[in-house]
Amino acid sequence: MFCIGQLHRGIKAADQILKKKPDHGDTIAMKALIINNQGHTEEAFAMAKLALQKSMKSHICWHVYGLLYRSNKNFEEALKAYKFALKLEPDSPQIQKDLAFLQMQIRDYPGYVQSRRAIIQNKTLFRQNWTALAVAQHLAGDLWEAERTLTTFEETLRSPPPKSDIEHAEAILYKNTIIAEMGETERALDHLNAAAKDSPDRGWVMEKKADYLLQLGRMKEAEDAYRALLDRNAEYRRYYEGLVAAMEIDKSDPQALKALYDEYAQKNPRGDAARRIPLDFLTGSDFREAADSYLQRMLSKGIPSLFANIKALYADSSKRDTVQDLVEGYRSGQGVVQMNGTAEKKPESTEEQQPNGVEEKAEKTEPFKPSVHFFLAQHYNYHLSRDLDKAMESIEEAIKSAPESVDYHMTKARIWKHHGDVQKAAATMEHARTLDTRDRYINTKAAKYQLRYNDNDGAIENMGLFTRKEAAGGPLGDLLDMQCQWFIYEDGMSYMRQGKLGLALKRFMSIFSTFETWQEDQYDFHSFSLRKGQIRAYVDMIRWEDHLREHPFFARAAIAAAEIYVMLYDRPELASPMTNGVNGDRNSAEQRKAQRKARKEAEKAAQAEAQKKDARKPAAVDQNGDPKKEDKDPKGDLLMKTSDPLEDAMKFINPLLEFSPKYPKAQQTAFEVFIRRDKDLLALRSLLASHAIDPSDPTTHYQSLRLRQKAIQKPPAVPEAALKVFESELSTLVSHDADLSKLNNDFLQAHHESAPHVQASLRVRCELLDPASKDTASQDLIRTLALEGSTLEDALRGLELLRGWKADEKYVDTYIAAAHERYPKATTFQEGQAK
Repeated sequence: MFCIGQLHRGIKAADQILKKKPDHGDTIAMKALIINNQGHTEEAFAMAKLALQKSMKSHICWHVYGLLYRSNKNFEEALKAYKFALKLEPDSPQIQKDLAFLQMQIRDYPGYVQSRRAIIQNKTLFRQNWTALAVAQHLAGDLWEAERTLTTFEETLRSPPPKSDIEHAEAILYKNTIIAEMGETERALDHLNAAAKDSPDRGWVMEKKADYLLQLGRMKEAEDAYRALLDRNAEYRRYYEGLVAAMEIDKSDPQALKALYDEYAQKNPRGDAARRIPLDFLTGSDFREAADSYLQRMLSKGIPSLFANIKALYADSSKRDTVQDLVEGYRSGQGVVQMNGTAEKKPESTEEQQPNGVEEKAEKTEPFKPSVHFFLAQHYNYHLSRDLDKAMESIEEAIKSAPESVDYHMTKARIWKHHGDVQKAAATMEHARTLDTRDRYINTKAAKYQLRYNDNDGAIENMGLFTRKEAAGGPLGDLLDMQCQWFIYEDGMSYMRQGKLGLALKRFMSIFSTFETWQEDQYDFHSFSLRKGQIRAYVDMIRWEDHLREHPFFARAAIAAAEIYVMLYDRPELASPMTNGVNGDRNSAEQRKAQRKARKEAEKAAQAEAQKKDARKPAAVDQNGDPKKEDKDPKGDLLMKTSDPLEDAMKFINPLLEFSPKYPKAQQTAFEVFIRRDKDLLALRSLLASHAIDPSDPTTHYQSLRLRQKAIQKPPAVPEAALKVFESELSTLVSHDADLSKLNNDFLQAHHESAPHVQASLRVRCELLDPASKDTASQDLIRTLALEGSTLEDALRGLELLRGWKADEKYVDTYIAAAHERYPKATTFQEGQAK
């Protein structure tokens, strides 16, 4: 962070020196550095090059040149400049540190080790230098040297550090992790007992001790260690798993396992884990009894998160049915509330058992009945047990009991969402928000549902209730500054659905830039973490950063952006701002007239801004004092006017292929880009990857036949030396002499009950093999709506296919009518909404 006044004073001082010595390269270089911090990057580089011309052998000039490249994220050129500066001044500690941090940033571990050794030679008494060398050796894979480095520094200490020395305690624990990674578990345990027994991080030490004892087979000691951990935290599942392993309980013996969990359930009357975990392994009548006890206990307390806690059991259909049967029994009055964990018989006459008025009060405060209705609403709304009519009936009953419950209205909104009525879903979630305007969570849920309804203005207005009022750019500017990924992504998807592709690209590009910022932000931690001694957290951060772009938000945004660029390649007219969304056009005369008018207005605006702009005026800064970048393309028009959309798509595709190669959608999107670029070998590579993940995937089937048909129609766009390999690999999916129609029909017969597979087969027939069969394909597509397993998402995708084929309107209308009959509450298929 730089103070603007200090920057001005720095330039003034530099100018005074340059008046006397205009060729002083070091001063010119420092002035360039100051100008760069004001945001004038191009001028700073020009001045830095001038400094080098004046003083080619000045390490300061080369160091500044490297700093400019680093600030511009050109790490390769920065590294070259630092190394040249270090040759001129080998003992400069600042150049050595900057070089080391940059090597760490780009994961040049061998170079980082070398730089750290050089730093230690100059400053041998600083612990952080020795720790940094150990980290470098550790990450480079030389664990033995890393341990020896830490041990060497410990031997130089004249007296043992006090217990209050957090940096020393952290170094001890870090050394222990290195010993453990070397596979020397016995020595790691001995080191833990000897050196780390008084560590402030007591929980970590206890966990490692228990793990080491278990790995070494010292079961009785491991059992005691895990029991000690459970005494500290009886809600951590991993501790129970460790205890089961230490006691050598056979996991196929449910009764022995249940006895252990019952022991801890009695020790912790208010605990949940010891009661919930047995539901995972119990079966039959044992499961029914345990589930009955657990459900009644939680329902009687009115725990809202009960369904979220047990829905994982629904993967087993028998357990799902048992839960449904039990809770339906509670609703019909057959269940008995167990307040103390034991079944009690219902009294024949409550009037004889209780004083007057007690029953009425209990009825008002008893949460059991509304909790049952709430649970059943979630149960029937869940995709593995879905019955939306029953779900709506149950949630209405729950709302009657508690009209002001935010949770109940949120669930009602979710039910409307699954019905396909996004308008009512958004309105219901907005009503839930008004019931508790101070709750940030319900505020974000309401905004998300508004975005799903394409109400972008309403969503940003809601989010503005919790953003900084003074933020530049309003609520949206604050959300972008705060890197609110979920909102930016949903906002982008909303614009994409509306056909506003420029704004959608802006949002997805913002997410892409955010991940680049996270990658860049780690630079400061290379020094900060070592200075503060937080070594284990630092190593964890480095390893997390190495997989940063595996994050789901990055993958979703990257795929959506790549799909938009594919659309722009297929339909270049979408890049024109005069195009009315994805599905609209204007006549060329009107379009040219509007473009001329827009061009004139843009030129006038540019001239007016040029007059106001002062090249020497410092750039605007944000609240941290950093230069603020002006958004010159607020609507994404420049992003749309790309000369090579497929090349731009690759900027998003490459990180996906590198960090998320097992994500089918990533490989399939890459295929669409590669096949349009005539990169048939790369398209085949993506196709083989997606086929290895799921050979029966519908999209993979379509793409396999598409690539084979392309190879039949013309020679594959691959080098001649690789032609045999291409043909051999493609033949593993679709042989050269295969009858594509028969292959497609066989695929259809094998998956005739699955709507997505039938749709893929019809795509192959209509788009690849027989375009004249569009009418029959349309009729077959209509019949997919009658399939038992067909979902609302399948129906929406089918309508999109029909429109993509430009099918006859009668088929589109018939499809919409049939879909409306199957999904009567879905707004997409209602009259006036489907056009």
